[in-house]
Amino acid sequence: MLQRDYIMRLIQEFAAAMQRFLEKKEVEDRQAALRDLYRQYLGEYELYQQGTMDEVMQSFGRWHEDERLQRMEMLAELYYTEAYLRSLPVREELLRRAHLIFVFIDSHSGTFSFERRHKIEAIEREIEKGQETR
Repeated sequence: MLQRDYIMRLIQEFAAAMQRFLEKKEVEDRQAALRDLYRQYLGEYELYQQGTMDEVMQSFGRWHEDERLQRMEMLAELYYTEAYLRSLPVREELLRRAHLIFVFIDSHSGTFSFERRHKIEAIEREIEKGQETR
């Protein structure tokens, strides 16, 4: 029961932090705040930007089994949000990473999420649109 309460508070805290981040107007403030969100909820920003997806997925092994999918979803949300702050080709790579994680969560979670499915479909459309313009 304590683990579940902890996870719920963590999710609520993350959602509030993301909301505060999205309200920032200055680009420099947003970049610094984004790095802080990665560090606060996941670990070193560099791992999630420069590491392979195998390394990124392996990094979730450090959390309790009950917490892993929530941490993965936090990362997917961060990738998704950051993608729209960056230009190509970084945007496309972040969208691909977010997509991979959202799909993984969708297939391993016992909870259906319309929001997650919507993001998966939006990412697929965005990536497809990018491939058509090449």
